[in-house]
Amino acid sequence: MERKTKINAEDGKQELTITREFDLPLELLFKAYEEPEIVEQWMGTKVLKLENKKHGGYQFETTDPKGNKHRFNGVIHEFIPNRKITRTFEMENAPFGVQLEFLEFEQLTEDTSKLNMQVIYRSVALRDEMLKLPFAQGINMAHNRIQEILNNPDSYREK
Repeated sequence: MERKTKINAEDGKQELTITREFDLPLELLFKAYEEPEIVEQWMGTKVLKLENKKHGGYQFETTDPKGNKHRFNGVIHEFIPNRKITRTFEMENAPFGVQLEFLEFEQLTEDTSKLNMQVIYRSVALRDEMLKLPFAQGINMAHNRIQEILNNPDSYREK
């Protein structure tokens, strides 16, 4: 059974919630957010920096089909292995501003896990602008890639 990412955006609120169940053990799902080599694969981006600790930072860079580079960065405020990451997220040179993200990882069974995300925007208007983009499609595709990559251990083992 294929699991899909679910996005809930209540009218008039500055937040949205994202949930996804994975056919992956909890520790393996968490690695998708912790290990730069895996992050690069599922996000389709280059990891310039990833400091998995309280007050750590991260910076990712992606290149669009026209060759333009785009950077994403933030500060990690809380990092509890296999449980929680609290961080800011900002797209450089974009009108959306900084958002606050709470990622919580939950074990469902020995072989399945769930990611619960709460994303808070500065305003309802900014959140609504983000939702006009192919945001839901993009995050669902990214989560599908996590599942595919981590189901194939040879694709993410350090060489």
